[in-house]
Amino acid sequence: MINILKNHPLRDLNSFHVEEWADCIIEFNQKEDLNTIFSQDKAPQKWFALGGGNNILFTQRFEGALIKPIGKEITIKAQIDDCVIVKAEAGVEWDDLVAWSVEQGLWGMENLSLIPGSVGAAPVQNIGAYGSEAKDVIERVHYFDVEECKHHTIGNAECHFAYRDSIFKRELKGKVIITSVEFRLNKSPHPKLSYGDLSKEVEVRGGSTLKNIREAVCAIRRSKLPDTAVLGNAGSFFKNPIVNKSVSEELKHTYENMPIYPLSDEKCKLAAGWLIDKAGLKGYQKGNVGVHDRQALVLVNLGGATGAEVIDLAHEVQHAVKEKFGIEIEPEVNIL
Repeated sequence: MINILKNHPLRDLNSFHVEEWADCIIEFNQKEDLNTIFSQDKAPQKWFALGGGNNILFTQRFEGALIKPIGKEITIKAQIDDCVIVKAEAGVEWDDLVAWSVEQGLWGMENLSLIPGSVGAAPVQNIGAYGSEAKDVIERVHYFDVEECKHHTIGNAECHFAYRDSIFKRELKGKVIITSVEFRLNKSPHPKLSYGDLSKEVEVRGGSTLKNIREAVCAIRRSKLPDTAVLGNAGSFFKNPIVNKSVSEELKHTYENMPIYPLSDEKCKLAAGWLIDKAGLKGYQKGNVGVHDRQALVLVNLGGATGAEVIDLAHEVQHAVKEKFGIEIEPEVNIL
């Protein structure tokens, strides 16, 4: 099924709730629909794959077609010893898939609970939280190559996953549309509880069961992150910066309480939210936009904000962090 919506408002299709419009939105249900959309004479010349609209900021009218998957099927493809291969269509809400996996008693996704967005967006961004990333459970990704008008499948290693990064943000950016993703989950327990306060929150609930871990993650996220229905936002606006170990050690001498997460013998990850907070911008407001007062990593629409206002605030935050720490922080959000 293909559904075309012309001259369509975007306010309810982006979690920032900015008032922009698109020339058209093309919804597709089956992967074969993409062959029809892009093989015709009037195939869209400018397009962008739109998932749940949770990691995007529109700064102007989109003069082209937003391609939106709406297929929501979840199926078990195979069971291999302790592992279960699950396939989810791109239009499935990510947290619906996590909830389903927990209900099925399958381990691997529970730490990624309550992350907004769709399954199709998960490999692009390599979403992550509380010590887990999408790459830890992705088996393979199915996608449509627009130029070739063909469907392809690549395995985990070919996706070139990295922190908030993948081949879909690099070599394949603007060239493909993800149609479904397969995940390798486990029947036996594999709890990851070392990140932040997660272990404590899980123990309060009675121990490391799938249900308790999911509930703990959801509770922590709700306590720190604003509801998009109340304050428009895109979750974490900035990536946590990765720096050389020598840089982190030098900063640690000056800022003893600075959180630092070792990634390798040479690289460390810093907490962008902490940097923004210590730069004095947590809770800062400017016109219709602001830095959230509980999580400085989140920029919020206080009501009626434009994409340009959000960008101006983001630049101000980047400048303040650079001035105080000498560290550059980059947006995690897709800006159109």
